[in-house]
Amino acid sequence: MAAVGSGGSTAAAGPGAVSAGALEPGTASAAHRRLKYISLAVLVVQNASLILSIRYARTLPGDRFFATTAVVMAEVLKGLTCLLLLFAQKRGNVKHLALFLHEAVLVRYVDTLKLAVPSLIYTLQNNLQYVAISNLPAATFQVTYQLKILTTALFSVLMLNRSLSRLQWASLLLLFTGVAIVQAQQAGGGGPRPLDQNPGAGLVAVVASCLSSGFAGVYFEKILKGSSGSVWLRNLQLGLFGTALGLVGLWWAEGTAVARRGFFFGYTPAVWGVVLNQAFGGLLVAVVVKYADNILKGFATSLSIVLSTVASIRLFGFHVDPLFALGAGLVIGAVYLYSLPRGAAKATASASASGPCTHQQPPGQPPPPKLSSHRGDLSTEPFLPKNCNEQMSGDPMPNKDVVFI
Repeated sequence: MAAVGSGGSTAAAGPGAVSAGALEPGTASAAHRRLKYISLAVLVVQNASLILSIRYARTLPGDRFFATTAVVMAEVLKGLTCLLLLFAQKRGNVKHLALFLHEAVLVRYVDTLKLAVPSLIYTLQNNLQYVAISNLPAATFQVTYQLKILTTALFSVLMLNRSLSRLQWASLLLLFTGVAIVQAQQAGGGGPRPLDQNPGAGLVAVVASCLSSGFAGVYFEKILKGSSGSVWLRNLQLGLFGTALGLVGLWWAEGTAVARRGFFFGYTPAVWGVVLNQAFGGLLVAVVVKYADNILKGFATSLSIVLSTVASIRLFGFHVDPLFALGAGLVIGAVYLYSLPRGAAKATASASASGPCTHQQPPGQPPPPKLSSHRGDLSTEPFLPKNCNEQMSGDPMPNKDVVFI
């Protein structure tokens, strides 16, 4: 498995591949560029396909599946996937895996209980997404859901004491303006609307989802950076809590109907596609996003909005008027501007916290050797800053929603 260091070079695990990479830096650089664009494609497809697939599954004629059961199934599949990854890390040794899980989950139960808070919020967020997408066009939801950038930024400033550049504050204002215009277009009509849709309920659901997304993401990042547990272990713990909390929510909201009609009532291949996308999409992006940077992530979000809009026109008869185009354009521009890295001078000036990134090189001294971002556990890398520039870029979390989207 390849590991990308802070300098962007690729170091393969095999001894022969290391020497080949050293002898052919151009080949390694080309491979890294390919991985970056593959990451971009994966992010675009995953971001757009999840929204479109949920919208498609919720508007199909016939029996409608229970959203609470889909949330539970996604948590179960996510947890099982992380369990298999941990099993692979232990080289298939069941005893070692059992001892590791006993120590990490049960002995350190206080550490495990910390995951109950983000797990509860993520479960709520996933259920709110179904409510929002059921009541809003896919393109409108995709644009409005970018408010999670604003909420994540605000929570990162409040909880992690991060600072944002003037450009990023301006982009957040631009983002809010664009979303407000899109919602004004939605409230004003914006074309034919199914009778069973409630745009007001959809707006409340998406705003609540953005608030929960921002808080849970920053809280989860704080936990990850304050402990030595791998991301797969943390996601397994989240999956355990998420499954339990999802079952409680199922019983409270739709327990009688599920008991009468069955857990998998209304499930079709499209519904299973949604469940698999939710379960594996975030984990997949968590693996590939370490090859991308903030600008590519901004491009991915912008392209996914465009793709969702085009697909909505084709699949759902969505009507794009000038007001929606203006609002969506402002949101796309805001996402791109927010993802731009700060200048080196501004980044250095803003580094006030203690740590390796606050060290300033004396003039006339040779720069220190670059340290690889590989810390012995590749599974933790996608959620941690790859270098000092990224840590001070103001990005609230390198890829918060790669965990649970």
